[in-house]
Amino acid sequence: MIGVLVVLLGVQFRLVESATLNQKTTQFLAAHTGSASSGMLSAFPTAAMANRVIHPPQWLGWALISVGAVCILHSLAMKKPGG
Repeated sequence: MIGVLVVLLGVQFRLVESATLNQKTTQFLAAHTGSASSGMLSAFPTAAMANRVIHPPQWLGWALISVGAVCILHSLAMKKPGG
């Protein structure tokens, strides 16, 4: 089952070109990654920030599809219990 989920996650990464984070998630990342804007967040907590856009690399989708396919094929090749 994990293999199927990883394959589907890989397909999702292949189909999605970018993801736009909402305001709350953008502020959380800025505060926890130590970026230059995190100092601004503490000084002006109500200041509006631009939502962050994440572009996943192309190889990530292919890697997840490959790992998921190997897990599925390995599960099919395993011996059945009790037989």
